[in-house]
Formats: sequence, structure tokens, C-alpha cells
Amino acid sequence: MRLLGAVPDENLHSIASPMRYRALGRTGLRVSEIGFGCASWWGQKSFDERQAVGLVHAALDHGVTFLDTGAAYSGGEAEPRLGRALRGRDLDKLVVATKAGTFHNGRRVARDFRPQAIVASAERSLRNLGLQRLPLLQLHGPSIAELDDEMLIALGSLKQRGLVGAIGANSFDPAVIDHIIGLSAFDVVMVDYNVLRPERAGLIARAAQQGKGVLAGMALAMGHANRQVLRLRAPRDIWYALRALKNHRTDIAKGARFSFLGQLEGLTAPQAALAYVLADPNVSCAVVGTTRMAHLIENLAASGATLPPEVLARIRQAQGLE
Repeated sequence: MRLLGAVPDENLHSIASPMRYRALGRTGLRVSEIGFGCASWWGQKSFDERQAVGLVHAALDHGVTFLDTGAAYSGGEAEPRLGRALRGRDLDKLVVATKAGTFHNGRRVARDFRPQAIVASAERSLRNLGLQRLPLLQLHGPSIAELDDEMLIALGSLKQRGLVGAIGANSFDPAVIDHIIGLSAFDVVMVDYNVLRPERAGLIARAAQQGKGVLAGMALAMGHANRQVLRLRAPRDIWYALRALKNHRTDIAKGARFSFLGQLEGLTAPQAALAYVLADPNVSCAVVGTTRMAHLIENLAASGATLPPEVLARIRQAQGLE
């Protein structure tokens, strides 16, 4: 069992990388078990680009090989920013994932799941990211009806043209993920799995049985498990808090049950939350985002950490499973 605490700021760039790696289903890819999410405030123009790029570089320097973004993220700014951050870096071992089906129209996030729009989105993402090939393209919140034969043919054509390596889908609707598990065209699924969502474990197991790689989105439960999202220290914290109050009030309330995660010896609350997710061997990668260097290194240090049985028992009790 490996327990660890927060990493002091002065040691951010000197610690040895503890990162471990897992197979991404049957894609033939291996990914860091903790990935970096390039979205939300990270991609906003209001967040200094030097800091944003510095976070990506620090993640790569500490062993992260999976980077997740999307065409609609950060008002459409996340993809181009990530592309700039990757200039001059060794891309051979990186798995850069982006999403199609949603985009930012200048006012809000919009949807377009016409097959030709998905192809155009993938081509645009390649330009934004400065890549010749997308290691992973995910449909962003598709409906079951949109996953018709015409869509599957379009996704297959992207592979045949060499523009995309693997195909996935990101959805927090269990019915959609269950349907996708049965489609051979899809290699990867991303689900919302964290201490607040233990019911996703069965879905994850079924996906793994079918050879799908499984990405855990919202792995830190957006900070709700220790009410991190309500700790206001800067404008970015207000932005996250307002979004949480608008979209995730139920999760904020549920998170109060897990306040004990912030009182563990040898593990911080985010590390414990990540260790819980990664305790499931069917999870290929837990994706987390942050705009603070100390938080990034703290998160990355959770790779390989395990939770004591008594902590797992308390988590299950808080989840109502015991």
C-alpha cells in the first residue's frame, strides 16, 4: 500500500514521476492512469496562457500521456490552446483525445451530429491541435438515434483515411453508453465515474468485457466530495462555483457525506478520490483538470496509491452500499 500527501510547492518540478500506465481497451494504446483535461477555465482567454501551457508541460514532464479536450470546450478556445502547448513536444507517445458533435457558436454550446459535421469537426480539430492524426475522437453526448448506420460509416471513413486512430463516445447517460458498448465501431467510452457515482461500476465492467477502453470523466466529482468547489480564492473559483450551483446542486449535497476524505492520514481528499476510481482495474485512465500547479502535482502523485480497507468501507457506507 502506498500512501502519500500533498506535494509542497517548492518541490513541484523536482519529484520523480510515480506515473503508472494501463491499456486503453483493445486499441493497442497505453495511457497514463491519470490524464489531464484541457477544458473549462484552463482554456478560457481569461486564464493566462503561459500558466495554461505550463500546466500541460508539467503534466507531460511527470509522465502524463493522455490529454483530453473538445471542440466546444472553453468557448472553442481549448483545442487551439492545447495545440500551441504541444508545439515542440515529443508527440510519439501521447494520446490526444478530442470530441465532436458539439461546438461553440460564439454565444453558447450547440449540437450538430450530422455525419458530415462530425467529419468536418475532426478535420478542424486536426488543424487546431497541429496534428496529422487524432489518436482518439469521441462523440460528445450523442443520442442513441444519432448512432445510425450513416454515422458509423462516417466514423469508419475517418479511420480508413488515417485521420483518426480510435473512436469513442463521452456520455453521462447510462443507456447511451450501454448501447455503445454493443457497437463494434466504438473502441472507447468515457463515463462519469467517481465516489458519487458507484453505480457506474457495472457499466464499466460490461464495457471492459467487450474490449472497450474506459475513461473516467469527472473523476474528482468536480471537487464536490470535499466541497473544494465552494472554496473561493480567485475569480476562477467563482466561475466554477456558479457552474456547480447551476448544474450540480445534488452532487454538492451528496458530497457532504464524504467530508472525511479530507481528514485522512497520508492522503489528501483528491488523492483518495482518484485512488477510489483507479482501484477499478477496468478503468484505463482517470481524467482530471486544474488551473493550479500544486493541485496538478497533487493529483498526479495519486498514481499507484491505494486506499486502506477501512477507508473503502467508509466510502461504501457514505455511498449507501453498506
